[in-house]
Amino acid sequence: MSDNKLRCALVYRLDSTSTSGPSDSTDGIALSNLSSNSSTTLLAKYDHASDYEGSGGGGSGLYGDREKNYAEAVGMVVGNDPPSGVAEESVLGGFKVVMSDMHQVVYGADSEGLCLAIVTGLKYPSRTAISMLTELYTPYSEQFSLQSKSATTNSLTKKSKPLLKQLCTKYDDSTKVDKASALNSKVEAVQATMQDNIAAMLKNTEQAESLAERSNQLNEQANVFQKKSKDLKKQMRCKNIKMTIILVTLVVGVLVIILVPLIVRAKNAAKGGRMLRGFLEELGEA
Repeated sequence: MSDNKLRCALVYRLDSTSTSGPSDSTDGIALSNLSSNSSTTLLAKYDHASDYEGSGGGGSGLYGDREKNYAEAVGMVVGNDPPSGVAEESVLGGFKVVMSDMHQVVYGADSEGLCLAIVTGLKYPSRTAISMLTELYTPYSEQFSLQSKSATTNSLTKKSKPLLKQLCTKYDDSTKVDKASALNSKVEAVQATMQDNIAAMLKNTEQAESLAERSNQLNEQANVFQKKSKDLKKQMRCKNIKMTIILVTLVVGVLVIILVPLIVRAKNAAKGGRMLRGFLEELGEA
């Protein structure tokens, strides 16, 4: 489920469990006093993906127990590894990114323990998430800074919803607020187009090679057919000549059989006629 979707936004108050002594801050809990196992109080949450909490917070991995909702799971992540290193007042810092095999949690806090967090897909740019938290911090701290110090669990959700929703909607598509993301999206689109074009070219090349091979085969078959046709033509010519000779021989034979007796008879008749005329002439003289 690795994607670039913005899941939800959450607000926590970080309470120190350190025993190292009192904080220098007089208005709240100094961030420098937070231990690695700070307690967290959920002040507000906005589920940008409407069915996200109902699905159990995304399952295992980052959230651990499937029975915990996403707000409690993220609270455990923030409490186990709270932001640190922010000394300047009214500034959100100490940003951290914690990833699971499906999601990432990006969060930061100010020097008084007001912690803002969002849950996104793994492909959502962390720099864009940090920009969103930074932009969210100023109006949120202005409206709810005093209330957040004493608010009970989930008591600011309803009041915070318009602001959280506004920022989540603005940053829902990272390419619209982050030039690098937009450029990456364009590059990915160009790469996809180039891959499709290359695939089409390869397919066309294969088809052209196949056509060329078939053309060569047809040429070879045509040559073989032409050779066979010439041989067959020669064979037919020889057969015709043989048949002509046979027919001529038969005709000549038939003519010989018919004419020879006639000629013999004619000769015999001519000879008999001459003998008859000679006999008659002798009789006349006598």
